Amino acid sequence: MDPSVYRQHLREIFLAGVEAVEPAGAVRRAVTRKGDILAVGQASFDLGEYERILVVGAGKAAAPMARALEEVLAERLTAGRIVVKYGHVCPLHKVEILEAGHPVPDASGIEATRRILEVVDEAGERDLVFCLLSGGGSALLVCPANGIGLAEKQTVTRVLLASGADIAEMNALRKHLSRVKGGQLARRAWPATVITLVLSDVVGDPLDAIASGPTVPDGSSFEGCWGIVEKHGISDRMPGKVLELLRQGREGLLPETPKQGEEVFRRVTNRIVGSNLLAIRAAARKAYELGYRPLVLSTRIVGETRAAAGLHGAIFREVRATGCPLRPPACILSGGETTVTLKGTGKGGRNQEFSLAVALDIRGEEGIFFLSAGTDGTDGPTDAAGAFCDGGTVERGRLLGVDAAARLEENDSYRFFEATGELLKTGPTNTNVMDIRICLFP
Repeated sequence: MDPSVYRQHLREIFLAGVEAVEPAGAVRRAVTRKGDILAVGQASFDLGEYERILVVGAGKAAAPMARALEEVLAERLTAGRIVVKYGHVCPLHKVEILEAGHPVPDASGIEATRRILEVVDEAGERDLVFCLLSGGGSALLVCPANGIGLAEKQTVTRVLLASGADIAEMNALRKHLSRVKGGQLARRAWPATVITLVLSDVVGDPLDAIASGPTVPDGSSFEGCWGIVEKHGISDRMPGKVLELLRQGREGLLPETPKQGEEVFRRVTNRIVGSNLLAIRAAARKAYELGYRPLVLSTRIVGETRAAAGLHGAIFREVRATGCPLRPPACILSGGETTVTLKGTGKGGRNQEFSLAVALDIRGEEGIFFLSAGTDGTDGPTDAAGAFCDGGTVERGRLLGVDAAARLEENDSYRFFEATGELLKTGPTNTNVMDIRICLFP
């Protein structure tokens, strides 16, 4: 079996999933207009009731989302500002694009958020504010709480990324170290009407977790944040100012984030326009067109990357050995977002690490071809979306002088797959609905 043939199939299936959650198309499907009547899902709005229509937003996909909104609203759109990850831009007419750092916030993110909040803070009762959110919004929309500076925010982000904390835990802390997250953007926009359009990058699509829920009631608390710090044993690595802020919050000396039932949410509509499930279903359809029987394991795969990869590898070997849970030609898909606990000093991302762990698990197996890749086109701090592997990957590495097991221990999956020529590079896709994993059995 020629691996290049099946790598091409894997690529086509992956890109079909990405195309289904292309941000502009997702917005156009969710927001339609007939004259002054705007439909957002089942809700409708009379644009004639508003003096101004404004757009704000944050995330890797915010630019194409804004482009679609410019097309739908046309002459009725007044102005707007969004912040995106460096390079994730596209031509816009009325909405200004600002660029900043991700996944670690930087000074440009603070300045961009300040300018976005100028738009929000000036909104009045007769204004309609669209808020566009997608993956990366938590790091890009950054307005540190009083007493917390950029350095502290950066340290917290790095510590959490290295600790194995999941996205919900990271966002709970982000909300309580911010003046915009966890419903606080809705508080600042009140009494304007707010419509938030969301491209989900969180398992299960919980609105309060995506981009740290700036227009959604916050269910987390200062007490819970302290528990997260204790759970991961990271108090000795957290800045003193952060620990002091959490202490004051636990003692009731600081106001909590807005909660369910508060007046600021009365004029807020939140709608998910794209998700991992939508992408996986489109990928499954493409697999069927290519002649494979598709099976979706789950779109909610979380946990430690190597553990999840081990479970997937066992399923893949079962399919090849017994035809269970389905016979070849088959395609097994899964989605979600795993986490990597960094122990080494190598280069890679969770998808490349996932593929390297699978490669070790299926070593020597015939007829198993796998890809794990991020829908945003950037896996960790690398220029790859993910990596391919098959039963011969580990041996190919050995012949080239790179040891798969050693590279995995060093979290150095990028350099392994760079040597074997099995990196998937798509460039930024301007969307983000977590990861897609695909395994083919010809």
